[in-house]
Amino acid sequence: MNEFVLNGLVKRRAELAGDIENTHERLRQPVNDLASLDLVILQFDPSYVVESIRPKAFRPPADWSKRGEMNRVIMSILRQAAEPLTTRDIALQLLIERALDKNDQKLLRLMTKRVAVCLADYRARGVVRSEQGPGQYNTWEIAR
Repeated sequence: MNEFVLNGLVKRRAELAGDIENTHERLRQPVNDLASLDLVILQFDPSYVVESIRPKAFRPPADWSKRGEMNRVIMSILRQAAEPLTTRDIALQLLIERALDKNDQKLLRLMTKRVAVCLADYRARGVVRSEQGPGQYNTWEIAR
């Protein structure tokens, strides 16, 4: 019994060591690119202190969701609805529930697209159904 456990642990350690080696290899290229870029900057201004350039941190936009969060909110909105809702109505309610700016038309269009993609997936799985609604929007409800 211990032999099987030991073999599994050795195999897993080998996989992790391989992952680390692969990650180091992938990191070498950006490090080399950064060094080359520093050299080019110094060609233009030899006195420039390239170490003074602060890295730009990646910050996800406020409208991003954690995995599955948007799906749960959309389904909650549909469960509470007295009648079928348009894609845009669901997106607007989603903005309100997530305390985002509901007057930001660009954000509303983006969320409407995201809601439409989510609902299309749910429709393919038979969870929700849609009908042609007003304008270009479908109306959605939970499939009974």
